Amino acid sequence: MIPIRDAIRSKTFPIVNLLIIVLNALVFLWQFSLGPHLKEAFLLYGIVPIRYSDPGLSVQFTAFEQVFPFVASMFLHGGFFHILGNMWFLYIFGDNIEDRLGHIRYLIFYLLCGIAAGVIHLYTNWDSRIPTIGASGAISGIMGAYLILYPRSRILTLIPIFFFIQFVQIPAFIFLGYWFLIQLFSASLTPKNVGGIAFWAHIGGFVAGLVFIKIFDLLPRMGMGQRLRHYTDRKATPRLQTISPQPSPEELDLHGEIIITPKEAARGTRKLIAIPQGLKKRNIWVTIPPGVREGTRLRLKGLGRADRDGHRGDLFLEVRFLQ
Repeated sequence: MIPIRDAIRSKTFPIVNLLIIVLNALVFLWQFSLGPHLKEAFLLYGIVPIRYSDPGLSVQFTAFEQVFPFVASMFLHGGFFHILGNMWFLYIFGDNIEDRLGHIRYLIFYLLCGIAAGVIHLYTNWDSRIPTIGASGAISGIMGAYLILYPRSRILTLIPIFFFIQFVQIPAFIFLGYWFLIQLFSASLTPKNVGGIAFWAHIGGFVAGLVFIKIFDLLPRMGMGQRLRHYTDRKATPRLQTISPQPSPEELDLHGEIIITPKEAARGTRKLIAIPQGLKKRNIWVTIPPGVREGTRLRLKGLGRADRDGHRGDLFLEVRFLQ
């Protein structure tokens, strides 16, 4: 399953999440410049468990050289699809966690989840000589946090079925729960001290995210984070909005809400609304005229329920201003 987008749009611009993605991309370009020395970089900056379990090897490294890989390894990747998959998941889930925690707390949370994932991998592969790299552990922590904070958010998911491609709206707790079970199942079948995907790092990061988000969500926002938030607040509502219209038991009409800012109301705007229809959604463009007032009801003819005779009601959208 490949996530395409989630239904929750962050209220602030995810500047830290974007900077993490950019930094990973820059480090990936740096890896290309190393040529034949790339393996040496992986051994030096990746987490190589035997460097910690073998006293004869560990004494050859300084304390900084032993600690630094737990951070540096998060920004190294083994190939194009490795970094592409990681950054896509971070893009989908990271912005909402940053919006909830604030920019500075989010950065600390991300790094701690990655470090925790590295420690779990070290413990479960104590004698391995293979370097572990990638942002997967930290991103798993982001996904664990998302499960706690937004379990009922809808994830638009691409599901390939043989030669057919289906786009399905899946609740976040089902998508993330299924992903976690796959990691557990794969970890139980993968022998220790072999190369490949570090499933235990994924599991460790995910569990760390479940625990840390409860702690971080209670901590007060830092002064610098508050000042950054002032500059990153979004000035407009999302172009795509999911509407969950409520039917009236006695009529065919449906009723819902559409959210805009006072500035959008003054100037007029267009929004793409997604109306759930079973597991799929119907997308419709809605034009909101300039000068519309809060509480105004927009009528979309023929988008209500249909009766047995084929008569169809209308969809009424009440305009609400973003507070």
